[in-house]
Amino acid sequence: MKYFSILLVALLIGSFACQSESQSATGARQAPEAQTTSAPAKKQGQAYVKDNVSQANALQVAESLDDFSTLVAAIKAAGVENSVVNAGPLTIFAPLNSAFDKLPKGTLDDLLKPQNKDKLAYILTNHVAPANYPLEQLKKEAKKGRKLYMASGKYLQVEQKGDDVYVGGTKILKTVKVSNGWIHVIDDVLVPES
Repeated sequence: MKYFSILLVALLIGSFACQSESQSATGARQAPEAQTTSAPAKKQGQAYVKDNVSQANALQVAESLDDFSTLVAAIKAAGVENSVVNAGPLTIFAPLNSAFDKLPKGTLDDLLKPQNKDKLAYILTNHVAPANYPLEQLKKEAKKGRKLYMASGKYLQVEQKGDDVYVGGTKILKTVKVSNGWIHVIDDVLVPES
């Protein structure tokens, strides 16, 4: 299990590194004015493979619901689409639009800027556990006093209060099974301390 978690984190980091290397492998960067005249890059990877047979993955479910439009925009701005749709299993703690509204004024706009792509990706990976955690398993983890390892490298506390389960201090509102794991709906953004 620990090996799988380390492997998934390495893959996430590798996907970001590959994106950076692909820019530098083409040689010198184009001048800003030349970039505006070229055609936009074609989106590639698992996130853009569509079929009518497979069960919806985490990103496809989020894209289909208006309550996650801010999360989807953040995932795309951070360039982590392919990481969110990998085979998993993944457990994603998905903040509603209202969770992003709770952030201090201007924070979201600042995070969505291209120069903050890495910071946004780090925050988003703090919402992904590279493991299979259905609600019943989270309750078991809470009883044992365990913390969840997140793809950001941080750990989040799991607690059960009555029938409710909390991760990182925020209550899980709803749970959805997806093809590559689980989505647990939350109403707070899990911003890492560092």
